[in-house]
This record gives sequence, structure tokens and C-alpha cells, in this order.
Amino acid sequence: MEVLVILEAIVLLAVAAVVGVMGYRKGRKEARDEGAVLRTEAEKTLTEAQAKARELLVQSKDEILRERVTTENELKERRLEISREEERAARRRGEIESQREKLEQREKKANQRQAQLDKLEAEIADKQKERVAALEKVAAMTKEDARKELIAAVREDARNDMARAIREVEAEARETAEQRSRKIVIETMQRIATDTVAERTVSTIVLPNEEVKGRIIGRNGRNVQAFEQAAGVDVIVDDTPEAVTISCFDPVRREIARRALEALVRDGRIQPQRIEKVLNDAQRDVDRVIWDEGERATVEAGVPGLPIEVVKTLGRLKYRTSYGQNQLYHSVESARLAGLLASEMKADAKVCKMAGLLHDIGKALDRENEGTHVQLGVDLLKRFNINPRVIHAVESHHHDVQQETIEAVIVEIADAISGSRPGARRETLENYTRRVKALEDTARQFPGVAECFAIQAGREVRIIVRPEQVDDLASIELSRNIAKRIEETMEYPGQIKVTVVRETRAVEYAK
Repeated sequence: MEVLVILEAIVLLAVAAVVGVMGYRKGRKEARDEGAVLRTEAEKTLTEAQAKARELLVQSKDEILRERVTTENELKERRLEISREEERAARRRGEIESQREKLEQREKKANQRQAQLDKLEAEIADKQKERVAALEKVAAMTKEDARKELIAAVREDARNDMARAIREVEAEARETAEQRSRKIVIETMQRIATDTVAERTVSTIVLPNEEVKGRIIGRNGRNVQAFEQAAGVDVIVDDTPEAVTISCFDPVRREIARRALEALVRDGRIQPQRIEKVLNDAQRDVDRVIWDEGERATVEAGVPGLPIEVVKTLGRLKYRTSYGQNQLYHSVESARLAGLLASEMKADAKVCKMAGLLHDIGKALDRENEGTHVQLGVDLLKRFNINPRVIHAVESHHHDVQQETIEAVIVEIADAISGSRPGARRETLENYTRRVKALEDTARQFPGVAECFAIQAGREVRIIVRPEQVDDLASIELSRNIAKRIEETMEYPGQIKVTVVRETRAVEYAK
């Protein structure tokens, strides 16, 4: 602005000069008067411009001085902060050095103690040898001779005890034959019941190319952060080619997130503004699938008339797995098995099918509520006034309470059969057949074995021996040797029970 004022003064001086020239023609007197006036105005304007320029110069110097003072203060504070950081680092180095010295001292003491322990162990071993030698001298027999004599005495006592026990069992069986036989059958079927705890907690999304990972992450990670916050899951973007992983313990929430992320990848517009809308659409789709699957399960299991909320909760099991086994399909299968067993054992088939279908319904709620899946399922069924006999079967299928009805036992058996049948839990039929054959072949390698049968989906092997070659005591030793061979040569889940069966017949003729 000051420059404009100076230019204005110069222009006025120029105008005055021009007017002076023009006045030469009009008259010197008039020209001199007009020129004088213009020169006066120009000089006044020039003086004002110079004054303003000086004022601006002073203001600029003051501003520069203030900026310099501020900069110097910031530099002083920064130097002071650096000095404090250096002091803290020095103290930390001193503490680390002190801790290192203490650790060296402790290690030295530990080495000394270890040397003392080694010396004491050597002395104890020498004294033990001297004691054994003195005992052998007093007993007039070696250590091996004493062991053989003791084993022979124990074997004879064991033979007598086992024969007496067999006679007692046979007498008891004659007295309660029918009742005992039914109980044995039920207990034998119950033995295959197993607890399952492992389940899948991640879902993998296949991407069309590696560039999509960048769009999923977004600038400064805003897209992936917005998705994780809205969906309640963890999105893992690692070095896996053309794939990302969604991790969440809630299977329904994980399925919603998977559908939403796949929709975003297909659309290509991965933005925080669209994430919430796509998640809502995925939520509606999953809710519809849950309802359809719940209704389908009730129809397939032959259990109509369940409350709407129970059907919805049952449908959530479609997204729950255990050892790779889908829990909804497992529930339907358990209901069918329970109905068949109930028909064979003259029990209430309707109660058994409903309890078999609903026995694991609490697994659909245990991610959002506190408590075991058994207790959560019982609480849900009680709210909707389900048959008390069904509730008891659900509550007792893991022995949380004592089983009081035959229907409760049947539901437990159906649950175990569904979980342990070939191919149910992440094992192909080919691998299952190979494992069962290897189990039988391993048992047949031992002398005295007549027949061998793998039962209970390979969880038990029954060996029938020749009684003239294997006595009762040798049967115990044989079962132990077979179990040891199986442990050394085979790979299998859980445990395998080895049962050796020896038939003893006593025949006599009355003349």
C-alpha cells in the first residue's frame, strides 16, 4: 500500500511537469500557478508515504525481534528437555548395569549349588551300592534272585484272587441276570461319550488380487479400523497371498463380517461411509438364514411346534463348529439317533428327539453370556416352558446333574455316537478305515491272539485270546503290551481302550 502512495506522488509530479509544459502555450503565469499547486500536493503525498514507510519498518523490526525471542525460548526448552532425557537414559543404563551384576552373582551362586548337589548325588549313589552289597551278603542271594522270588509269590496270590473274583461275579450275574444285562448294555454305550472343546474362530476371505489389501486397509488404516469397530471382529492382513483373515470367537458375528467384507470387495468401494450399511445388509441376510436353518432342523428332526425364539437360537448353531463338526447338523443327527434308540428300548421317543435336538442349544449363547452351554440351554428352555423331562435330559447329558430317566441316558448316548462316528469330526472315511485296520493288525501280532475287533469308532479294541495259550495273569500282561505297542507305532486322537477277553470253560460229566 505504501508503494502505491509513493507511485501516486510520482504521478502527481509528472502531471505537474506536463501541465507546466502546456502552460507555456497558454500563459506562463497560469502554468506556474497550477504547477506550484501540483508540486505542493505531490510533496505532501511523498512526505506521508515516507512517514508510513518508516512506521512499517519499525513494526517489522519489532515483529522480527518478537519472533527471535520466541525461537530462542523454544530452543532453550528443547535443550532442557534433551538434557533431562539424557539424564534419564544415564540413570536407566546404571540400573541395567546393576541388574546385570546381580544376575551374574545369582548365576555364580546357582553354579556353586549345582556342583554341591552333584557331589551329594554321587555320595548317595555310592552309599546305595554299599547298602545293596551288604543286603545281598546277609540274604545269601543276589538282587535278581530276590526279585524273581518276589514276582513268583505275587503271581500265585494274584491267580488265587482273580479266580475268587471270577466266581463272585458269576454268582452275582446269575442272581440279577436281566437287570444286570440291561445295565451293562447302557453303560457300554455310555462309554463312548466324550467332551468337545475346540472350535474354529477364523474365516478366510479370498481376494482377486493383492491390490485389494491396500483398499481394505485404507489411508492410515482408516478403512480396516472402521470395519473392525463396526463389526466387532479382528481383520488380519498378513503376507498370505490374495487372502485376509477375520478372527472372532462369536461365529455369527464372524459370519456377518465375512459376508460384509466379501460384498465390499466385490463392489470395490471400500469406504467408512458404506461399511455400516453393508454390515446391516449382511445382518439381515444372516438373520434370514438362521431362521430358515432353524425351521429346517425342526422338520428334519421331527420336532414341530417349538417356540419362535427357540427356533431362532437353534438356527444360530449353523455357524458353530466343534472339531470341524457343524453343531446344527450334529443336533439333528443326535435327535434322529435318540428317537431310534428310544424306539428300541421302549422309551418316550418324542422326549428323546426333542432333547437330542436341543441338548447343545446353549452353545449358541455361550459367547454372549456367562455360564456353561448346558446351563445356558436349560435357562432358555425353562423360559419357554419346555417339557421338564426334556430339560432334565439336556441338563444331565454331560453329568452336570444325576441322570434320573432312561431318556436322559439315551440322549447322552446319541450325542456321543454322533460325535464319534466315522467322518463326523474332521477325519475322512479313508483315514478312519486305515487307522482301524492298523489297530487290529497291531493287536494280531502278539502270540495267543485268536480274534481282534476295533469298536466304538476305533476308540476301543477287543482281543479274544486262546485260553490254552494265555492264562488270566498273562491276559493282563498282554493288554499292557498291546497298549504300549499302539502308543509307539500309531497316531490317534484321545485314547484307545485295550480289552483282552479270555473264555474259561469247565466241563464235567456225571455218570
